[in-house]
Amino acid sequence: MRLGTVQQGHRWLRHTLAVTLVSALAAVSFSGCADAQEGRNTWVGTWATAPIVLPPPRDGVPQGLGGEPVRIQDQTVRQIVHTSIGGSVVRVTVSNFFGTDPLEVGAAHVALRADGAGIDAGTARPLLFGGQAAVTVEAGSMEVSDAVELGVPALADLAVDLYLPGDSGADISGATYHAAGLTTSYLSATGDHTGAVELPVDGTYQSWFYLSRVDVMAPEGTAGIVTLGDSITDGTASTPDTNSRWPDFLARRLMARAEHAPVAVMNVGIAGNRVLSDNAGLGLFNQNPDAPPPPPSNPNAQFGPSALSRFDRQVLQQQGVTHVIVLESINDIGMAFESESPTVEELIAGHTSMVERAHAQGLLIYGGTLTPFEGAFYFRDVGETKRQAFNEWIRTSGVYDAVIDFDAAVRDPDQPSRFQEAYQSGDWLHPSDEGYRAMAQAIDLSLFDVQ
Repeated sequence: MRLGTVQQGHRWLRHTLAVTLVSALAAVSFSGCADAQEGRNTWVGTWATAPIVLPPPRDGVPQGLGGEPVRIQDQTVRQIVHTSIGGSVVRVTVSNFFGTDPLEVGAAHVALRADGAGIDAGTARPLLFGGQAAVTVEAGSMEVSDAVELGVPALADLAVDLYLPGDSGADISGATYHAAGLTTSYLSATGDHTGAVELPVDGTYQSWFYLSRVDVMAPEGTAGIVTLGDSITDGTASTPDTNSRWPDFLARRLMARAEHAPVAVMNVGIAGNRVLSDNAGLGLFNQNPDAPPPPPSNPNAQFGPSALSRFDRQVLQQQGVTHVIVLESINDIGMAFESESPTVEELIAGHTSMVERAHAQGLLIYGGTLTPFEGAFYFRDVGETKRQAFNEWIRTSGVYDAVIDFDAAVRDPDQPSRFQEAYQSGDWLHPSDEGYRAMAQAIDLSLFDVQ
């Protein structure tokens, strides 16, 4: 690892964004948190995800990859999120960022998960919004719940209930969700079942609907890492319900350091995401006849907005962020197939822009080398040449504050354009659980020590 130079005086400063959204989040208070008001504690994200769009069915046909998407109609969703750090006070953010119609939330609830769809009754807490049980989340916005006293352990499962009296398929823009949750969530029978110890389950799914983050009260100075990336950060091909993404393994490694303060990890990876371009559109799949049907044309659907366009919202505005890890551009390269565009220089310019924006907010930002992809369906020799050149820039330019060599951690030493067999999941693009573990093991934890 090589630590680069950070602007003097910006090394451990928190970002302050002069925007209405962040001001509103900071204004949320809780009368039982005198320490927070005195500056000894602060909000830090313990879990986050990056929403995209699930368009409503068109003529009865789902618009997305995979099978029939979830449709929520006058039902309660119990969604499971896994914390990184713990705290005694919690709040939840509900997002309708991509909607064009208001989102009605009839009731909400949070508790520690007991097992499956069950919750620990002793931890059950209603979530209020401005003191009210119901809230309307306007199109293009989000709502942060009031703070709730709840002992939230580190590395624990929280169950967040949302009763949605409307129809998630009614908004012509679609539902705001995260596709690759890789965690079983539960859809109830009709009606408001928020807070039920045993949810009457009508179905299950592995996405997160309308949730974007969970914050806890943590000591002032707690470090918070945001991991920005594509499917390899999102955890594609890892075993569901085991939290085997590389950011999960990183969170567990950080928490195991008894002599160090806890460090939060917030994962905003999106499967298929690119740095320079939005949703891949038809071109990718037209060149791969064995792939599923193409994603919808909505640039916010399936693969989400580009990393450049979402960086400020999904990285800089996370609560308590002090560090950023970027692992992204393998899709910029692979989805180009034989095309010379984007060039390595264009990729470098995109990454440099993100570094500059992070530094402007006083954050440390680390660059991850791109992992091998020979054997993947979109592998081309020209793409491998770009990957090698881009990785050389990451390793030698000094633009990022440090380098995390994910490539070296998982590549086959005898054939460095490919994964080690044990570290790939079968498609030669996404790591196996052990591959994700090896990636997390490659990270120098001292990079996150607060001084």
